[in-house]
Amino acid sequence: MKKFYYILFVFCSITTLFAQKKVSVKQANSLFASKSYVKAAEAYEQIIQTKQAKQVLQNLGDCYYYNFQMTNAVRAYGQLFFTFKDSVKKEVFFRYANALKGTKDFDKGDALMSEYLGFEQNTPKFMKNVTRNTPNSFKLQIMTKNKTNGDFGISFYGDKVVFASVRNAAEKAYGWNDRPYLDLFSASVDDKGQLVKVEPFSNVINTKKHESNATFSADGKTMYFNRSGEKQVKVGDEKVAMIKIYKAEFVDGKWSNVTMLPFSSDTYSVEHPFLTKDGKKLYFASDMPGTLGSMDIFVVDVNEDGAYSQPRNLGETINTNQREQFPFLTEDGTLYFASDGHQGNGNLDVFMSLKLSDSEFDKPLNLGSTINSEMDDFNFILDEKNDKGYFASNRTGDDNLYTFIREDNKQQYLVEGEVRDMKSAELLPGATVKLYDENGNLLEEVLVGKDGSFTFNTEPNKKYKIMAFKDFYIPAEATFDTSQKGKVYIDLQMKVESYYDAEDIINKKEDGTVLIELENIYFDLDKWNIKPQAAQVLDVLVGLLKKYPYMEIQVGSHTDSRASAVYNLRLSNKRAASALEYLVQNGIDRKRLRSIGYGETKPLIICPKNDCTEAEHATNRRCTFMILK
Repeated sequence: MKKFYYILFVFCSITTLFAQKKVSVKQANSLFASKSYVKAAEAYEQIIQTKQAKQVLQNLGDCYYYNFQMTNAVRAYGQLFFTFKDSVKKEVFFRYANALKGTKDFDKGDALMSEYLGFEQNTPKFMKNVTRNTPNSFKLQIMTKNKTNGDFGISFYGDKVVFASVRNAAEKAYGWNDRPYLDLFSASVDDKGQLVKVEPFSNVINTKKHESNATFSADGKTMYFNRSGEKQVKVGDEKVAMIKIYKAEFVDGKWSNVTMLPFSSDTYSVEHPFLTKDGKKLYFASDMPGTLGSMDIFVVDVNEDGAYSQPRNLGETINTNQREQFPFLTEDGTLYFASDGHQGNGNLDVFMSLKLSDSEFDKPLNLGSTINSEMDDFNFILDEKNDKGYFASNRTGDDNLYTFIREDNKQQYLVEGEVRDMKSAELLPGATVKLYDENGNLLEEVLVGKDGSFTFNTEPNKKYKIMAFKDFYIPAEATFDTSQKGKVYIDLQMKVESYYDAEDIINKKEDGTVLIELENIYFDLDKWNIKPQAAQVLDVLVGLLKKYPYMEIQVGSHTDSRASAVYNLRLSNKRAASALEYLVQNGIDRKRLRSIGYGETKPLIICPKNDCTEAEHATNRRCTFMILK
């Protein structure tokens, strides 16, 4: 969506500078400050080197970003971040990340957005999951063959529609994007979803300013709409004109009595009005005082005498520190709106939020990738009885209107969850989660990523088992079935307990190795057969391995240093192998076992001049049992 539809309007007359051979940074900055982004971008492109390179690159990227030339925005922002990343303002991270997503470079975009937000983003995974979870899917049809008309801001108008457009080529060009000013048009929609019989509103409504986003009372006699302000106000170093909401009345077959609403202002914008069907509430977007972000959604009561209550912010459930715009409510109170602050595909996405009470809404749900793209998607309106509606998107490079048919999402039987440490409740990235059918056949396995989560698609009317594995942890398992009617979404918290938390004889060393602490195993001189005392110790190990059938261990054998190194290595290998064979003979699967002889290479006690006492030699002669997984 072109940013002039929702940010401050600027109407400064600027003489073109491009007949000159050279353009100064000051001249380019002047164009940028006046929001003449097309000419400003041309000027900045002529400035090859400057001491103000950081500001030049940021402004150049912003010029392209605000006009949704994302490839060029990525180029400019990329140069900016390559040289000046450590000193770039945080809000530029947000714009660069969304520019990258706008070019479908989600890897880089998510990495940058993760830096901005402070937690990990994975847009493709999120959109895949939310598309499965959303209750509806949408079939889309663009509403005009000419994709450069700049159509948006659609609303219902009896059996017609009303929308805003720059298709009036006779109007003066607007500096933001060098295109005509916006006017309001009415039209019919034919059986192919195309706009036909397009007619502009009269000059009472359409002026030399911007007009957009009309909404109508149920009887069609009252209209609220946007118009850019007449008065230019200095805000910082800029002169700007705010967007305001006006009311018009249909009297004697024509629109008249155009008046500005009292909560409009010269110091902030109010835009995108929506009047509920009963005419009692007017919703809109604004950056007025009390806004949480750049634009929030507000509501006012429309009293019987025509007066309005004080605007109320819809609160943090709906509004974020970014943009929330284009509110639309169904008769049952479901709110649809556009946001780039809630997690989505990048840039503006369409969200829905169920009404909980007269003043509260539920957590917003992204409508998924059947309607949301990597560019701006917004201005969603719905005829809920016929499951049809309209919305706007700039996914083709310009704003265009689309008609859609809403369908029930195909039944999805989805199981998803997280793997956490049972004691600390910390996420366990790197865990393996496996899905089995009721006969124990492995169907699918996934390696859990940094967010600790997993997702499996399943089928209806079947039973499953799911298991989570992590090295040095006891596997966790859960069973479930999909016999319920309708959609089934199972959220599993797979909490796995570490071996060293579960068993006193298992300890984790500072170097990360996990050892089973048993009594030492003694062998006769030059022998490797298992003596009765050694068998008793190994029987404890047999019991532990049978208790935890997924545990794998390594048996290590160590000698003292009183024979040659070669002899000691061979002897330790034989002793370790002998202990392993004892475990196998007592029912432990050989695949779970490893043996290794260390000889005299890893003594517990290092004696001066290799002159150990008998007790020290005995300490160095030992077997160790290390858990591998």
